[in-house]
Amino acid sequence: MTDTATIAGLDPATLGDLLRVAGSTGFDRWRDQIRRTGGCANPIHLSGWTLTKDKTTGDTLHRYSTDTEPDGRLRVACGNRRASRCPACAWMYAADTYHLIRAGLAGDQDKDVPATVRDHPRVFATLTAPSFGRVHNRPDSGRCRCGLRHPADDDTLGTPIDPATYDYAAAVLFNNHAGELWQRFTNRLRREIAARAGITQRELKERARVSYGKVAEFQKRGAVHFHAVVRLDGPDGPESAPPSWATVQLLTDAIRAAVAHSYTTITVPAAADHPARTLRWGTQLDIRPVRAFEAGTAITEQAVASYVAKYATKAAETTGTVDRRIGNREALVLLEVPDHPRRLIEACFDLDAAYPDRRLRVWAHMLGFRGHFSSKSRRYSTTLGALRQIRADYRAAQQRDELGRPDPDQDPTILVLADWRFAGQGHSPGESVLAASIARDIQLNRQTAREALALEGDRP
Repeated sequence: MTDTATIAGLDPATLGDLLRVAGSTGFDRWRDQIRRTGGCANPIHLSGWTLTKDKTTGDTLHRYSTDTEPDGRLRVACGNRRASRCPACAWMYAADTYHLIRAGLAGDQDKDVPATVRDHPRVFATLTAPSFGRVHNRPDSGRCRCGLRHPADDDTLGTPIDPATYDYAAAVLFNNHAGELWQRFTNRLRREIAARAGITQRELKERARVSYGKVAEFQKRGAVHFHAVVRLDGPDGPESAPPSWATVQLLTDAIRAAVAHSYTTITVPAAADHPARTLRWGTQLDIRPVRAFEAGTAITEQAVASYVAKYATKAAETTGTVDRRIGNREALVLLEVPDHPRRLIEACFDLDAAYPDRRLRVWAHMLGFRGHFSSKSRRYSTTLGALRQIRADYRAAQQRDELGRPDPDQDPTILVLADWRFAGQGHSPGESVLAASIARDIQLNRQTAREALALEGDRP
């Protein structure tokens, strides 16, 4: 149940709604539904029924209807990946991303990735945006170019030293084209690998394959950069050994060359009052080999997977912008958006008419970025959809065991009929408070379980 301190801070209307929900006859079942969603902050409501029959005898083996549920609805998780929207579903998304990335590094037979993938060349690369103007930072010397020594929590970090000369238009155009820049990079990377191996691109397809898993991150200055695991496999993917010439050094050199090549640029034509611009990656490029078991280094399989999963649930709101679309400039004042992200959003508005195909106004809340925050190549490892299906199959098997029902996929005499309809979404104010409390309890239980497993592993 919600703690006393939380209840004391509620407004009368929310408190009254909370008491109404907690005192209702269907509260226990409502609470069970929310626990099954992991404490989802914005669940989807469904109404309908499912019927399991024996086709041979016509007997009804099981029938379920939402008529007996609280408010006649079944609540299921929203599945939103953004931590700012739903922390519970974002946690699950991050967990799935962690397993997806780690499977591509360490292997996982359950996910059709052999353990021998550890022997393949793989690096963790960070591709950054170029400079759009000087910003407040904390250099190794300790003193910013503005002359001050900024503390780590200084709100001015990442903001322009001189906003009047900062190229806000170039910043949002870079974000807007970042996905295409990545595509150009991966295309050029294959050419660079082939050149260093002394073979043609066609021969490369027959001898090796480039696989990757990446995630986007917004820097404090509001520019997107990509963190990526890049791996060299044999021609059939992780199941096949890479050729003898495929080394970590060759992969590293090829990445550096691909980032710097003129092909990996995009020219934005002049339009209206806006000059033509050439967009390219920044000069800050970090490439590190991924180690399997070296606990003394930060770039291990687990560390990389954890890092990628961490940023898979974050977006532009980490810079001070909002996590939903903005209708007009007046909304920026009402939402109290800080000066730097506000200027970036306004730059999207200003450029929208000049480049209508880029949909900058639609993606203004993302500071122009319109790509996928996390993505992977086809043969890197498993997919998020496959991981969700494994979880759904497990839960379905649990329910069948509880009810003593056979698996309809394995028994041709079983017929399953169903009818489901969307019936709404979200919580009432009181339900939101209770759901947040349930989510905290679940998270605490998970943390306790992890710590217990860690202690168990330390025992001799």
